[in-house]
Amino acid sequence: MFPIAAPVAAPAPSAAVSTARRPSRPLWRVSRLLAFVALLALAALCAPASAQDWSYRVRPGDTLWDLGAKHLKTGIDWRRLQQHNGIADPYHLPPGTRMRFPIGWLRIEPAKARVIAVRGAVNWLASDKSPAQLVGEGLRLGIGSRLETGPGASATLEFADGSRMTVQDNSAVVFDELSSYGATGMVDTRMRLQRGRATNRVTPALGPASRYIIETPSATSSVRGTRFRISAGDAGARDATEVLEGKVQVGAQRGQVLVTPGYGTLAGGGDAPSAPIALLPAPQLDPAATVLDQLPARAGWNAVPGASGYRVEVVRDDAPEVLLFEQSTTTPQVRIDDLPPGRQRLLVRAVAANGLGGQDLLQAFTVDAGPAPPLTLAPLDGQSLRLPRPRFEWAKVEGAATSRVQIARDADFAAPLIDEAVRGQRLRPGRDLEPGSYFWRVASRDGDGRLGRFGNALPFQISDAPVDPGLEPPQSAQGKLTLRWQRGEPGQRYRVQISRKADFSKLLLEREADEPQIEIDRPGSGAWHVRVQTIEDDGYAAPYGPAQEIRLPCRLCYAAGGAGALLLLLAL
Repeated sequence: MFPIAAPVAAPAPSAAVSTARRPSRPLWRVSRLLAFVALLALAALCAPASAQDWSYRVRPGDTLWDLGAKHLKTGIDWRRLQQHNGIADPYHLPPGTRMRFPIGWLRIEPAKARVIAVRGAVNWLASDKSPAQLVGEGLRLGIGSRLETGPGASATLEFADGSRMTVQDNSAVVFDELSSYGATGMVDTRMRLQRGRATNRVTPALGPASRYIIETPSATSSVRGTRFRISAGDAGARDATEVLEGKVQVGAQRGQVLVTPGYGTLAGGGDAPSAPIALLPAPQLDPAATVLDQLPARAGWNAVPGASGYRVEVVRDDAPEVLLFEQSTTTPQVRIDDLPPGRQRLLVRAVAANGLGGQDLLQAFTVDAGPAPPLTLAPLDGQSLRLPRPRFEWAKVEGAATSRVQIARDADFAAPLIDEAVRGQRLRPGRDLEPGSYFWRVASRDGDGRLGRFGNALPFQISDAPVDPGLEPPQSAQGKLTLRWQRGEPGQRYRVQISRKADFSKLLLEREADEPQIEIDRPGSGAWHVRVQTIEDDGYAAPYGPAQEIRLPCRLCYAAGGAGALLLLLAL
């Protein structure tokens, strides 16, 4: 049978009865405690009689007092170590011989977990009463710490023995024990996955006291060197353990099961873990639907019978525990818009209807750095625009031959409305954008055709308010009529139309001007309609502003002399 943890003696009957009678301890905690004790007791039955001892191979120059000072707790004399090993001459320890150290005598020290990779918004709390803080690489987490990942976020931790755990998005884990047995290499790592998912790569145990235990709401998984995935059931789903390498002992209130590679188990509702269930096979990559060497990357694969969906991940090829991308999908395809440069690894697995993830499709690929994303100039982040075809501008990146501009309704750019290759650093869309909220981003492509990463997705709005140049009241003097309006942006020109008819079907005047005013011979008296259009420096003509009505008096009212100019009010 597979040993899973340092053996512990079963509690005496009187102790068990005493604990059960405490009114302050909830019944579910009692049942969980008993299940955990049963799991450890099972390991004790299966372990050899000497499992309580850590074995050390004597090296040249070792002495009993030096070894005692290095490994034993304070207050335990080296003479007890001599007696335990039956050593007649404490001054002569033959190199290569084995010396036994009782586990209970070994010095125990804190062994904090270290964060080695962070993606997205990840928080940690030193205790239940501590404020949440953002997690950064290099942070060390001690006993009692809580780590929480948000949507699209993950964190990878390394423990004292080199074991690693990747906490995936929308997850929470509490660290109950993070200790090491002095310099023996044995560690005690115990945690609770309260929600979400985690992937684990556990270093083979170096001694009988080494533990790596993860508790979920319905089960406890204990290992001594393996690679496995675990999830805490969400929305009524059962907790799942999926074994990829090695073996995992999974225990619950009513029993336990040993899970081997290629199998998984489910637990929930107070029942014993299910008998091992074969994981779904790995999907097969579809080369015709897969492009991974340029961004945005795309991957397609064959549908797996029995799959209700798929889980897609991208990890670093040299550090598979560092998660770069993750997404769930119900279709056998995925689009990946952004990845850091370097050697990566694509993982795709089918998810069965019972919630167990299957074997992984593995495909290594390289993301070329390509040119850097350009700095954006206009529109500004969050700017509201009145033009239905605004102009987008960005800086030129050294080595860039063209740019790629995308405009979409959503920040994920799942279905871009505009996706254009542009020579230069400006784009005016070839179609009107309806009023509403949008996002835009831009990337550079070099002369070899390599597309670099997209810059940040920048929000902007198209307003439904009309473009109004702000026509001022006209002025009349010496038989002339002067119209003025608000000055636009530098480089803009203007087109003015005057008509008797409100629909401008018959024009009295249509004139372009560089300045925001025109002077014309006075038209006849009565009602006239005027509107102004802004012309951008690239020739784009914005929609006309709202038409305005002016009423002119009879000819006799046009008096000579600039000082006596008549101000005519607009009837809007």
